[in-house]
Amino acid sequence: MNSVQRSILFSAADRYGSLALFFVATAVLSRLLSPAEFGVYAVVSAVTAVIGASFQEFAGGNYLIQKRELSAESVRSAFTITFGISAAIAVLLYVLAGALSDLFAEANLKTGIEVSALNFLLVPFSGTISALLRRDMKFGTLAICNFAAGAAVALVSIGLAMTGFSYMAPVWGALAGNVTLTLALLAHHRDFGALRPSLVEYREVVGFGLYSSGISVINVFYNLAPQLFLARILDFASVGLYSRAVNLTQVFDKLVTQVLTPVIMPAIVARRRAGEDLNAVYLDSIELLSAMHWPFLIFVAIMARPIIAIWLGETWLEVVPLVRLLCIANLAFFAACLSYPILIAVGSVREALISSLISLPPSLLLILGASFFGVQAVAASALLTLPFQAAVAIYFIGRHLHFGPMDVLRALTRSGLVTAAATFGVASCAALTEAGMLTSLAGLVLGACAAALCWSLGLILTGHPLLHHVHLAAVSLARAAPRLRPSRSAL
Repeated sequence: MNSVQRSILFSAADRYGSLALFFVATAVLSRLLSPAEFGVYAVVSAVTAVIGASFQEFAGGNYLIQKRELSAESVRSAFTITFGISAAIAVLLYVLAGALSDLFAEANLKTGIEVSALNFLLVPFSGTISALLRRDMKFGTLAICNFAAGAAVALVSIGLAMTGFSYMAPVWGALAGNVTLTLALLAHHRDFGALRPSLVEYREVVGFGLYSSGISVINVFYNLAPQLFLARILDFASVGLYSRAVNLTQVFDKLVTQVLTPVIMPAIVARRRAGEDLNAVYLDSIELLSAMHWPFLIFVAIMARPIIAIWLGETWLEVVPLVRLLCIANLAFFAACLSYPILIAVGSVREALISSLISLPPSLLLILGASFFGVQAVAASALLTLPFQAAVAIYFIGRHLHFGPMDVLRALTRSGLVTAAATFGVASCAALTEAGMLTSLAGLVLGACAAALCWSLGLILTGHPLLHHVHLAAVSLARAAPRLRPSRSAL
């Protein structure tokens, strides 16, 4: 395997291990905490994420990854600025905790925000080291550290929830995970010289950060705005329901996109340096991604009821219509993980910000208006906002890579046919489940098998290029398997 394939393999191990922990923890916590308690935790996370995103990208990981020649002074300057900003955010959150809890008329938010503020004191260490490991494609080390952190989050959250810590259980769990991640990364990195204070290259760091942080804050706020609006306008139970729906809708991101995301930017930047044609890279990538992304979302939308019943329990079935609406809307986001890395690679971080400023403010206004009509209206608003955002992003990328709408349509045609084949397979099993002829578990298992079979047939009949990549991955794994087995001498 080449370095990119090896990085993707380690990144997959990292994400799938974390995803397994997430599924188990969520299934247990959903039976220990009510939607309203989940809602309080979701708002605590949203508030801290929005405020943190406002400043942290000034010297975040993307600056270290995209820089052509990375000197020790660049790393130290980035770390120093990140540490100063993060410490200021921690103090700001602690001071404003009471005012923010009053804003949402929920006294319980105060303690949650105060504890969450401690996470920002750890971010400069874990963020800087993680970025350096990603730049060097050392995803095996990252996988070990992230899995240890995920295990800490799950164990602490579940343990505290069982002893009656309510919404604070996952808050303390998140802090335990960040402490574990920071200690693990420091133990592996050991180059503490990179963490010495320095401001020698502060101008370049801040110059990049002005645009990068702007992109970060507007995107993070947009993603979390529905939960904040629902908490302010409706109630925390609605926030809990919407948060669970988003979590299920984003399972593909956890399974595939988040596996690729740490690798995408370093790989694209490297290809750009090598003089490769990014037009072909982008169009080939969206063809591969859509052939996985679309069938998965259709499967989740059709089988939402049995998935929710088995994973979260019968008390969460109100989430089903929200999941279906969000899955359909997210079909437009087949290329979302490529947009920012591509624009960074072509040296247009400014246009990445402009793209966000064009598409996200109108989307926020629509979500705000929908909040007055209930949580289902908020989910339905995504049917308009997400396609609009995707179209704007593709337009800006197309300007640099010189392709038009017809090029995108041609790249997606075979993926559409593959998705139709997979839909046929899962719909038949869903109909039998709805008719009561199959149990939820049996319907889900048979639906997954039918969808996989029809998806595979679709790839073969259309000659989809993803089939070639699946074959190469299988061959690489088969060749790697003997090396992973212990030798007789070792036994």
